[in-house]
Amino acid sequence: MAATVTGGAGAARAEAAPPASPVVTRAALDPSLVAGRGADVGFLEQEAEHATTNGTLIGPGRTAYTLASEASGRRAVSLAPGQFVEFTLPAATNAITVRYSIPDAPTGGGITAPLDVSVGRRPAQTMTLTSQYAWLYNQYPFSNDPTAGLLHPDWWITECSCVPAATTPTPMITRPFRPHHFYDEQRMLLGRTYPAGSVLRLAVPAGSVAPWTVIDLLDSELVAAPRVVPVAANVLAFGADPTGRRDSAGAFDRAVAFARRTKLKVYLPPGTYQVNRHIVVDDVTIEGAGNWYTIVKGREVALDTPAPDGSVHTGVGFYGRPASAGGSRNVHLSGFAIEGDVRERIDTDQVNGVGGAMSHSSVDGLYLHHTKVGLWFDGPMTDLRVTNNVIVDQIADGLNFHTGVTNSVVRNNFVRNSGDDGLAMWSEKTGNAGNIIDRNTVQSPVLANGIAVYGGTDNTVSRNLIADPVREGSAIQVGSRFGAEPFTGHLWITENTTARAGTYELNWNIGLGAVWFYALDRSIDADIQVVGDHYLDNTYNAIMLVSDWPVKDRYSITNVHFRDIRVDGAGTSVVSARTAGSASFANVDARNVGAVGVNNCGSFHFTPAGSEFSLTDLGGNDSGWLAPWLLPNTITCDDRPPVVAPPPPSTW
Repeated sequence: MAATVTGGAGAARAEAAPPASPVVTRAALDPSLVAGRGADVGFLEQEAEHATTNGTLIGPGRTAYTLASEASGRRAVSLAPGQFVEFTLPAATNAITVRYSIPDAPTGGGITAPLDVSVGRRPAQTMTLTSQYAWLYNQYPFSNDPTAGLLHPDWWITECSCVPAATTPTPMITRPFRPHHFYDEQRMLLGRTYPAGSVLRLAVPAGSVAPWTVIDLLDSELVAAPRVVPVAANVLAFGADPTGRRDSAGAFDRAVAFARRTKLKVYLPPGTYQVNRHIVVDDVTIEGAGNWYTIVKGREVALDTPAPDGSVHTGVGFYGRPASAGGSRNVHLSGFAIEGDVRERIDTDQVNGVGGAMSHSSVDGLYLHHTKVGLWFDGPMTDLRVTNNVIVDQIADGLNFHTGVTNSVVRNNFVRNSGDDGLAMWSEKTGNAGNIIDRNTVQSPVLANGIAVYGGTDNTVSRNLIADPVREGSAIQVGSRFGAEPFTGHLWITENTTARAGTYELNWNIGLGAVWFYALDRSIDADIQVVGDHYLDNTYNAIMLVSDWPVKDRYSITNVHFRDIRVDGAGTSVVSARTAGSASFANVDARNVGAVGVNNCGSFHFTPAGSEFSLTDLGGNDSGWLAPWLLPNTITCDDRPPVVAPPPPSTW
């Protein structure tokens, strides 16, 4: 259903079209296409492009640095002052989340602007939107300044196909250079419960300072009453301020110390608590009243001198002790929100929502917003359960298991608008092993991948839903890179669904696959089984295997096995091979493929014996994409085949 355009900027409520039947989606897809995959969340997603509006539909579009490319489903609605979008609520609702974008200030730093929220004929509430946590520019690690020149003029850039500092005459680079990270989201409790069928209007006041307001989607839910923990170390008893006017870090520390001595839980009642540094946790359980009611919020604070780990800021976060100090154990965090204040990417900063090392621990039901990384764990550590969390609007990763994390589970989490990998396992220096990333939803990572595995042993990525990666990444990446330890044992990638993946790799100037195997630091030769995945509406390739050009004659990718795969739409090919090695295929069905089924470049030597990459047909590969003449290693190399946009995915 397309957006309904009913009038100009001055259109009154009476001029709106009749309420549209609610269209509920998951990652902008019909829920029937993703049944049993992704996180089971408490809210219902409605895309603005399916609602009633007198605004302007933007998209679809997948070109990076555009508002459409970062929107869920690659479409949204733009409202001028005086315009609105109306959603018919699909179920009883007392709380909403709005994903939106408004302009940056001319010199950066963001603006604020109002959005009126009303249901039926009840008076509107005002949601104050901000772009203070959006709008990054330039080259990695990015800038908040839209007027800045190149951060790295000695780097090759696609825009001029040159190294600017080494080019005469010096090329003119448009400013702002590479704007991105446009969207943010806000939550609102409505103060009462509205029944299904109620019409909720989001309206931009006529006098708004924002010349445009883009509404991407509405999440609506019925939030339960606050949770009460009567027998606990209540932080109010230790001096915490639930109004947020005074810093409560010391009160939290006292409550944690008391709870450890008395073997009680720590309880965070409803309220907003100001905490501007880390709360160190070990052998303690901390429970909030629910992440809509208990908010732990803090400013980013500049340190007088850098910390030993290189941090130049601190901020709100719950941290286990470092692994070098023995780590923490038996930590259980649940039922509260962490609202950070991170507006720039400084990789040495420990300004994450949850961090440190936590063994035999759990993190459940948190809402993590505006921190650098939602959860970043530095091992070695073991037996961590990360479940049922909402991780949104991060400057970098949603979650990262970094260095020696073992026998741990990431399940039923929802990640949206991460500034780097949504969920990652990075085996730097010490391998991760025995971990499971299962039944999570990852949407719209602005940079890099939905789920990334960098080395490790016997890990599993299963039943996830990953949609709309924007640039220089894939839905799922298996990467020998970033100094990771080798892949050993097995890696299971099973029953995942990806949508609108396979992005443009800025530095290579080529399209990637929805699943991307990348041999940069070493060969990949562990037993990798890709079983039951569905790759829907791929921008370029569904499957890509590549070694970087300088190492293409040293490293290869072998022992990868695809079985029971469905590819519904590929802008270019089902398989793109740009490496030496091999893979097998059984029951891989494909339709709506834009180019040749296999784009086989191998190591680009084009030998009389064929490509350096061979494919084995184990049977059942329907639709003719893996024709006999392609086997085992026919050269079919087209470096940059034209893209043929596929039709929307449908029931198989």
